[in-house]
Amino acid sequence: MPQPTSGDTRLFTVTSDTLVVVDFTPREPRVPREPGPYRRLFAVPGARAFTAGNLLARLPMGMFALSAIVMIAGSRGSYALAGAVTATGLAATAVVTPWTARLVDRHGQARIALPATLIAVLGSLALVACVRYDAPDWTLFASYAATATTPNTGGMSRARWAHLLKGRPDALHTANSFEQAADELCFMLGPVLAAVLCGTFFPEAGTLTGAVLLLTGVALFTAQRSTEPPAVRRAAGRAPLRAPGIRPLLLVCLATGGVFGSMEVVTIAFADGQGHRTAAGAVLAFQAAGSCVAGLLYGAVRLSGPAWARLLWCLAAMAALMTLPLLAAALTGSLLVLAGALLVAGMATAPTMVTTMTLVQRHTPEGRLNEGMTLAVTGLLGGIACGSAAGGWVVEHVSATAGYGVPVAAALTAFTVAGTLLSFGASNRSRDHRTHH
Repeated sequence: MPQPTSGDTRLFTVTSDTLVVVDFTPREPRVPREPGPYRRLFAVPGARAFTAGNLLARLPMGMFALSAIVMIAGSRGSYALAGAVTATGLAATAVVTPWTARLVDRHGQARIALPATLIAVLGSLALVACVRYDAPDWTLFASYAATATTPNTGGMSRARWAHLLKGRPDALHTANSFEQAADELCFMLGPVLAAVLCGTFFPEAGTLTGAVLLLTGVALFTAQRSTEPPAVRRAAGRAPLRAPGIRPLLLVCLATGGVFGSMEVVTIAFADGQGHRTAAGAVLAFQAAGSCVAGLLYGAVRLSGPAWARLLWCLAAMAALMTLPLLAAALTGSLLVLAGALLVAGMATAPTMVTTMTLVQRHTPEGRLNEGMTLAVTGLLGGIACGSAAGGWVVEHVSATAGYGVPVAAALTAFTVAGTLLSFGASNRSRDHRTHH
């Protein structure tokens, strides 16, 4: 018969021909592993739903320009006309988008973003119709300019994170890193998807698919009302453009955009010179891939110290790494080596943009966050346009290899601007240690 035992001893008994041992020693409870920063991020109620809709809406951002160029050049036989039309749309976007963002701040995302998206989609459909039915050239400019009402979907998503994670700077850093990685992913996949659609089906397929994705994504995103930041009809703060620290950050965005714009044009020209122009998209995708991975890793790191100092370090790293494509092109002339250099060079891009957007959020007055971040995007778009022009000029008048010096110069300019105008401002340093939305 088994004997009574205490709770910390073993019980021995025999059943048939088997000895059974039961251990009553108390076991220490297993401590569950702490979830990672991204699991904690998407455990926020409603985060997964609005993120899914926003990613769907953001994917077409990398599709529209390439789709329009393929569609117009294929129909009218003029890359100059196609480039002029897309440049007009870019200029219109730079003017209209900040006003759209201001309306979003004042009246809410759902009330403004969805109607603005409808206007942009109608502009895309009008462009398809004008190309399809051989309308006059001026109608192409007017139609594509109408797409400038497209809301800044990435900015609206960041505004939601800032609202949901108020007072949690580490979590907001992770959210901003995720958003930057999502930007890179969309701009990496978008052109590839557009090229496949336009080449496999018909030239208008890319624009039509992008319009459907944009409208569907914005509709799903704005339907998530529980996570929407409250509208501020009369913001107490000054306009973001007049807020301390914003203008220097816009100059940094302008110079950083020059890196992106020049790199794209120069890489296309370099690949064309090697007889592999169609491979330019895949080569550029390596840069986006490196940035995407770096962005996710950057978001998982717990940071310390002022964000201004981090921005300087990120810009210094970007300037240094941008020399790698120049060396790869000059010393090897190999597209494969260039792709590897772009992969490494891209790893400084996302941390730079994450830190820049964090500072933009901190310096934007309360109630005007969408407008502030949209101004940053406008600065990037202006830089992309300038970088494209500068890169094209160097390629045409010097060489494609020499063109890789333009991204280096743009990155050095961004570092110089940040060092001169940001890190030495006493008001900026003091603001960096305050608690912001």
